[in-house]
Amino acid sequence: MASRLLFTPIPDFSIPVETFPKPHQRFPCLTFTLAPPTSYSSKSISSSRRGSPPQPLNAVKEELIQSQSSEPARDSKTSPPSSSKLILVAGGSGGVGQLVVASLLNRNIKSRLLVRDPEKAISLFGKQDEETLQVIKGDTRNPEDLDPSIFEGVTHVICCTGTTAFPSKRWDGDNTPERVDWEGVRNLVSALPSSLKRIVLVSSIGVTKFSELPWSIMNLFGVLKFKRMGEDFLRNSGLPFTIIRPGRLTDGPYTSYDLNTLLKATAGQRRAVLIGQGDKLVGEASRIVVAEACIQALDIEFTEGKAYEINSVEGEGPGSDPQKWQELFKAAQAQ
Repeated sequence: MASRLLFTPIPDFSIPVETFPKPHQRFPCLTFTLAPPTSYSSKSISSSRRGSPPQPLNAVKEELIQSQSSEPARDSKTSPPSSSKLILVAGGSGGVGQLVVASLLNRNIKSRLLVRDPEKAISLFGKQDEETLQVIKGDTRNPEDLDPSIFEGVTHVICCTGTTAFPSKRWDGDNTPERVDWEGVRNLVSALPSSLKRIVLVSSIGVTKFSELPWSIMNLFGVLKFKRMGEDFLRNSGLPFTIIRPGRLTDGPYTSYDLNTLLKATAGQRRAVLIGQGDKLVGEASRIVVAEACIQALDIEFTEGKAYEINSVEGEGPGSDPQKWQELFKAAQAQ
């Protein structure tokens, strides 16, 4: 049986984002002071080049539950990183990636984002100094974007890139599963340094069964096949890796959120976590839970070289407790 335990909300805090130094393009913006979820400061509004303020909370998914946190805010200007890690997040402004980054910021772990649209990242996470967050413009689909300087000092990587399984507006600009889930992953893995301590790749359940029903329906346009090809390339790369295969993603993406609101996101009643191996799980997975699983897997030694399926169900789960996550991953291996 898979184990189940609690996903608790991440506490609220405020932070000022500075961008990655040359030779890559810098993306300056004004200091962003986080405000309560229903109000926005004049600086946050004026920092947008488009001149439009962040969207109000009622534009967000109804199922999101706002937590009531009383933890004091932390100032990243004066708090040094709490870890020697430098985590590169590919797809850091996407549905899972934005939650990974918000959680890393809350932990005061230094992050470097590889994103196609730096302005979107800045609108999500505010303006930070580079000791906290660095933002780089780059596209994993284009090998020439992946200059070695991007990976200098990087200790860990979380790859959250992805697109839709079926043709949609997100496919515009050649953003298909083949280009993102296969070629993009291949390009990223090929560019990573051999000194890397771990890469966590977000894939999908069903990748080993894409020719069988019902998975063959989801794979009509090749998304599961290309994700599996990306997984296999990573396995054969010689890099230390962990693969997270979520069920159908729920909770988000929170496209109209800012950092303050992202940090209050919870998985509602579906906080319990099921982890399995062997591509046997069928169900849904909260993006919030998937993001936490990626971060936790980085530090659990026995998850290296393995793939895990993950679902969310009603009940209490592990929150951000490392010991509880370790028990969940260990129980999955014992099945």
